Amino acid sequence: MKLQRKDVLGLEEMDVEEIRQILQTAKVMKGILMRPIKKLPTLKGKSVVNLFYEASTRTRTSFEMAAKVLGADTTSIAVAQSSVSKGESLYDTAKTIQAMRADLVIIRHSSSGSAGFLADILEAGVINAGDGQHEHPTQALLDIFTMEEKLGDLKGKNVVIVGDVLHSRVARSNAWGLQKLGVNVTLVGPPTLAPEEMRGLGVKVTHDLDSVLPGADVVMALRLQLERQKSGLFPSLREYSHLYGLTTERLKKTGKESVIMHPGPMNRGVEISDEVADSAQALIERQVTNGVAIRMALIYLLIGGSANVVA
Repeated sequence: MKLQRKDVLGLEEMDVEEIRQILQTAKVMKGILMRPIKKLPTLKGKSVVNLFYEASTRTRTSFEMAAKVLGADTTSIAVAQSSVSKGESLYDTAKTIQAMRADLVIIRHSSSGSAGFLADILEAGVINAGDGQHEHPTQALLDIFTMEEKLGDLKGKNVVIVGDVLHSRVARSNAWGLQKLGVNVTLVGPPTLAPEEMRGLGVKVTHDLDSVLPGADVVMALRLQLERQKSGLFPSLREYSHLYGLTTERLKKTGKESVIMHPGPMNRGVEISDEVADSAQALIERQVTNGVAIRMALIYLLIGGSANVVA
């Protein structure tokens, strides 16, 4: 069954049935990923273009691996070495890609709405790999997949997301996706990084992490972009770590074996301690593995969908 859409731009616009279809397909894909030989002919003859305007290791590499496992031809455009560095617009880059007859384009861009802009131009499908401060749907889907794998049905579970939620597309996509599945979501951070207007996402917002840890099933730390301190959005890394850093002692306040997550890359000793990051409760490496499975599922559902996936 193909997804009944050409593009995956965000979870705000996605319904529960679509999210469930992606998660179910990802289970099959993870089984394939765990095989000794990870190569299928499913998407032979299909072409996938990775168009990354921002630096990325995990997301770009996992999209490349996902497409290759499914048998698609992949092309990665290194923007710094492309015509973009000479001033080519996103519109003209899109037209060039269209002329190459790509089947699917995966884009990461610093401008919110860029993925939607590209989707309107291209006949090819578009997957948003992160657009500005808007959404990062594949990260949220892999987070949800990882939570369900560990906790089962998420309805009624409590998820605390702590850090720079104001600038975080990961926090936004998780807020939209988790709430659709009946999860109680709380966003936490300093007043400058978790302003009251974030309540517009339908979530609880607080500046006191310790007060919301009791009963938390999942605690997710967001990467603190260190340039925020230079902007004066919080006093010091030491103070931020003291108030919002995940430590073994602090996490005892949940009263349970809470799942610890982080979208990466981590600033160890700032938003998360070494001890927590390397603990049995942390599912950070599993998130990376599940990222490949989720991206395989999306690529398959958008440009495959009818071929025999277990060939």
